[in-house]
Order: sequence, then structure tokens, then C-alpha cells
Amino acid sequence: MINEIIIAVIIIVVFLGLRSTVKHFAGKSGCCGSSDYKPKKKKLSNVLYKKCFQVDGMHCENCKQRVEEAVNDIHGVSATVNLKKKELTVSYEASVDDAIIKTALERLGYSVSNL
Repeated sequence: MINEIIIAVIIIVVFLGLRSTVKHFAGKSGCCGSSDYKPKKKKLSNVLYKKCFQVDGMHCENCKQRVEEAVNDIHGVSATVNLKKKELTVSYEASVDDAIIKTALERLGYSVSNL
């Protein structure tokens, strides 16, 4: 009888672990405080140039949204993220130092490098 109880507990724990893992990799987990919030897209009137950055530490759709929102809060730039490539594309309307963008993302816990 005790063996059946132990086996049942193990099966439940494995099931919950697998379910959590599947949700995490589908971008639907609470790993980064997932929510239905979508940041507003920022459109620039006159794009001077674009630049790409490699952003490490993004795991899910919420990470993508956090990165886009942090960069979009900077005056004169607009951001889009490719989560699969872990790539941030920044469009510039005005000259903005790369250090400002890197600092904003590093405050959120991501590491950033130029491509």
C-alpha cells in the first residue's frame, strides 16, 4: 500500500514538472512575470539608421516585451525583438549613445553586445 502512495506522489510531481516546463518554453509561464500586457509600438517619423544588438537572457514573450518597452522609453529610438535569434533591432530617429540602450537593458538583468 505504501509503495502505491509513493508511486502516485512521484507521478504527480513529474506531471507538474513537465507541465511547468512546457509552459515555460511556450512563453506562457511566470518565469518573468508573464501577463497579457502588450507594450505600445513606437513609430518614428524619420528613421536615420538601424542597429542590431545581441541580447542574452531573454526566455519568453514577456522578456521580449520588457526589452522593447525599455528601449521604446528612450527618446529618439524604437525597438523590435526577434526572440528566437535573441536579437534587438533599434531604429534611430536621433543620435543616441549605445551605452544608454545597454544600460537600460542591463538594469533589467539582460546582457547586451553589438552585432
